[in-house]
Amino acid sequence: MTIPFPIQLDILDFIFKGILIGIIASAPMGPVGILCIQRTLNKGRWYGFITGVGAAISDTIYALIVGLGMSFIMEPLQNPANQFILQISGSIILLLFGIYCFMSNPTKKLHKSGKTKGTLFHNGLTAFLVTFSNPMIIFLFMATFAQFALIQPSRPVEMGVGLLCIPIGALLWWYGLTWLVNKIHDIFNMNGILIINRIIGSVVIIFSLIILIGTVFNLYHLPSYY
Repeated sequence: MTIPFPIQLDILDFIFKGILIGIIASAPMGPVGILCIQRTLNKGRWYGFITGVGAAISDTIYALIVGLGMSFIMEPLQNPANQFILQISGSIILLLFGIYCFMSNPTKKLHKSGKTKGTLFHNGLTAFLVTFSNPMIIFLFMATFAQFALIQPSRPVEMGVGLLCIPIGALLWWYGLTWLVNKIHDIFNMNGILIINRIIGSVVIIFSLIILIGTVFNLYHLPSYY
């Protein structure tokens, strides 16, 4: 049986990568993560979720900037040796990020949230500004894009779909986090933030080590950028 039109089934791979990158970028408990939890506890779930939406918009802007920038410099990286170095570098950066996430204690920078609820727009805007004022997320996107080989200029449609799926992953994380915090509202405390951070850090460390070892020992073939 002949399919009347070509179906790029591997576009699902780009969708999965984009969603996963969005989750990785959003999950660590930084200032906005703490703000999201505080607002969920003090103001209600949707105030916490809209805080995550503001952060997701900021992350999407940075992801698009990094993605477009990297797409212009991929020409020198098309040979396998450079791709190998790029993937190793991305794995190491992500590993260091996981270690930092595991070791850090975000509750030390905790500030009391305001008693007034404010509008949903105001809550989202403040979260956007807090996230956008921290351009360090650029390095995380560079590492994850390199590790997952998301930036492939020869396949602009698939690459674009992958980039657009990053905010979907981010929103899934914020929706799940606010749902969980709202469900365990009565027993959740700030120590829970530290536990979440260590779980996330552990997952990132293990995942990075698996990719790093697999790349070094050539346990799988790296995807080609061209």
